[in-house]
Amino acid sequence: MPIALAFFVQYAYVILFVWVLVEQFGIPIPSIPLLLTAGTLSATHRVHNSLALVTVVAACLIADTSWYWLGRRYGNAVLKLLCRFSLEASTCVSKTEGYFSRRGAVTLLFAKFIPGLSTVAAPIAGQTGMPLPRFLLYDLLGSIVWAEAYLLAGRFFGDIAKRSAPFFAILGHFAVAIFALMVLGFIFQRLYRNRKFLLSVREMRLEPAELLSMMEMATRLGHIPPFIVDLRHPLDYMPDPRVLPGAVRVGPAELTLHKDILPRDRDVILYCTCPSEETSAKVAMQLHKLGINRVRPLRGGFEGWRDLGYPLVDYVETPAATSLTDPATAHPITI
Repeated sequence: MPIALAFFVQYAYVILFVWVLVEQFGIPIPSIPLLLTAGTLSATHRVHNSLALVTVVAACLIADTSWYWLGRRYGNAVLKLLCRFSLEASTCVSKTEGYFSRRGAVTLLFAKFIPGLSTVAAPIAGQTGMPLPRFLLYDLLGSIVWAEAYLLAGRFFGDIAKRSAPFFAILGHFAVAIFALMVLGFIFQRLYRNRKFLLSVREMRLEPAELLSMMEMATRLGHIPPFIVDLRHPLDYMPDPRVLPGAVRVGPAELTLHKDILPRDRDVILYCTCPSEETSAKVAMQLHKLGINRVRPLRGGFEGWRDLGYPLVDYVETPAATSLTDPATAHPITI
C-alpha cells in the first residue's frame, strides 16, 4: 500500500473531521472527493461507513451551529464574509434567500448538495430567526443525507472495483493522484463557472456615477429619469431599508414574469446586494432574451451606491401589496 494511502487509512476519521469542518467553515476545499475516497475504502473495510458518517455529521453540526449563531447576531455582515471566500460568490446569497423564502427549513435538507447554498444556509437560518431546535433537526437530517449519499456512492464504486483484482491494485496505487485530480477538478469547474458568469455581465454593467449623471440630467432638463428597480430580498432590507431615489421594489421572479410593466422608452436599471450583482445581472440577461434590451445591472448594487455617498431615500409602501407606482410618471404598475 502506498505510504500516502496508508497514512490516510490510519488517520481517516481525523482527516475527514478536519477537512469537512474547514470546508463548512467557509474555506473552499471541496469535501466530495474525500467522501468518495472514504466510501471506496469502506469496500475493503479499511474505513467503516458508520464511523465516517458520524465523523462527517459531527463536523457539519459544529460548523453550521456556529454560523447559525453568527448569522443570528451579525446578519448580513456574516454573509458578506462567507461570500468573499466562496467559489460561488456570484450565486451564494441570492439562491439561498430564494430557497428559504419558498421552502423554509426544508432548504437545509438539500442545501449541501447545491454549491453556494451550503455556504450561507446556516447563517441565513439564524438571520431569519429560525428556532434552534428546528434548525438542528433539519440540519442534522440534511448533513446525514449529504454525507451518506457520497459515502455510499464511493462504496458502490469500491464494490465494483473489487471484482477485478488488477484494477483494484492500480486504483490503490494511484489513489492519491486520483484524489488530487478530483479536488482540482471541482475547484476548476467552480472557478470556471464563476469566471464565465462575470465575463458575461461585464459589458452590461452601469457605473453608479453614470446613473447619478443620468438622474441629474433628467431632473435638470425635465426628462423622465431611468426606471430603477430594487431587486433586494426582504432579508436584505433589514440592515438598511432605504432605496435609490425613484426606485420601486419588485422581486426577481415577479419582474421576469410580468415583464410588461417595464417601460420600453427609457433605460431600466436593476440593483441588488449580491456579490458581482448576480441577481440583477441574471434578471437583465433573462429580459434581454425576451427582447427587452435597455436593461442594465448597477455595478456594486445598493452597497456600492451607498458607499459612494450617493442619495438614498426612504421607501414609501404602496396601499396595495400587488400594486406599484412608477415615481417618474405616477402611472400604476400592477404585478
